[in-house]
Amino acid sequence: MNKARPITQDMISGFRRAYDADETAKVFEAAVSSKPFEDVTFSLSNASKLQNHFSIDLHASKVMNQKRSGRCWLFASMNIMREEVAKKCNIKNFELSPAYVSFWDKLEKINFTLEAGIDSADLPAHDRTLDFLMEGIGDGGQWDMMVSIVNKYGVVPYEVMPDNAQMTNTRKHMSLINSRLRKDIVELRRLAAAGGDTAARKDEMLAGYYRALCILYGQPPASFDFTYEDKDDAFHVDRGLTPLEFYDKYVGIRLGDFVSLINSPTDDKPFNRSFTVKYLGSAVEGEVRYLNLPMEEIERLTIEQLKAGEFVWFGSDAGKYGNGDTGYWDPDSYTAEAMLGLDATMTKADRLDYSDSRMNHAMVITGVNLDENGKPDRWKIENSWGKDRGIKGYFICSEKWFREFVYQVVINRKYLTEEQIAQYEAEPVVLDPWDPMGSLA
Repeated sequence: MNKARPITQDMISGFRRAYDADETAKVFEAAVSSKPFEDVTFSLSNASKLQNHFSIDLHASKVMNQKRSGRCWLFASMNIMREEVAKKCNIKNFELSPAYVSFWDKLEKINFTLEAGIDSADLPAHDRTLDFLMEGIGDGGQWDMMVSIVNKYGVVPYEVMPDNAQMTNTRKHMSLINSRLRKDIVELRRLAAAGGDTAARKDEMLAGYYRALCILYGQPPASFDFTYEDKDDAFHVDRGLTPLEFYDKYVGIRLGDFVSLINSPTDDKPFNRSFTVKYLGSAVEGEVRYLNLPMEEIERLTIEQLKAGEFVWFGSDAGKYGNGDTGYWDPDSYTAEAMLGLDATMTKADRLDYSDSRMNHAMVITGVNLDENGKPDRWKIENSWGKDRGIKGYFICSEKWFREFVYQVVINRKYLTEEQIAQYEAEPVVLDPWDPMGSLA
């Protein structure tokens, strides 16, 4: 093993002389001294090549705002479902309630984690799997987790259960919930080791969490009246609907028809194989499953679904080469690496294998521009950061960014080949809980 070499004063002297002679570096230093780094390193001339016009451009209702919460995956899901209600009811703009789904998601995640704690009762303290479970729960999620919740609890219009102050700013109270969750896992592990009744004790715990969630977010409605005015200003009312009845009648999307496709070009994940992740989920009766495909297939299927007039839910690394204010995601529009002389280029596989990137944000693809050869050169994205971010709430990503930083799309199985469906339905490879494909949007 090589002996570690310290930084010496001779080295520092050399660094100083080199910097003192670098006039370009001094210009850059002056530029970044008074403005945010992402603004100084944004190239408008490059970004302007990504024109806000698309050969396929689907209409959507008004942009929503998740505010200071990590519920992008639910907003993206609701943004797809609400369009079905708008079409059926002849409404210009319609919103579903992410708060309603999020309430049940939190309760189901708590149950899921308590069950996992019982399941891992024989693991020693500081075991990596146990450490993962002890991280607790958060706002984030996956498409399949949403499917489990909606199939079980339905959905409601936004005005039936609107966001409140706690739903849009979850960090403080989630810290408390997770501390209590760790305490309860410890108790259940000890009870399991002693041969006690973990099921009965867990149910008692769940009652306490339900009460706490109701205080924080309000109790979800068991039934409600659906009232609205259509585009012709005609008033409509449908009384006494349960959330499941509302979903069946006004949304009606067969969620089981949709398949999560991922692009993970790492050696441990062969293409055309299905995968799942241990201890990833919300409702214990659900499952998160992916089919890993080459990026060319991911793009082909995404375009096919858009051509049919259907939005595409997708997951990406929104922290790379973008800015929430400008509305562009594009490696060629951000000059930070060139300015600082720090080339951070890695392959997509290396970024995943070595923790430089993973999915952290879900949005909806509503459009794409195809060039003269029918190939995509830019994509239109509906975000959930409000209408004052990006381009009136929408974002544009380049083809280069899409290929490098999009990790998941959700596609109706009717667009997949029979072979791909068979591959998806085959017994999945089980990935470790900390695998990058287990990250939450």
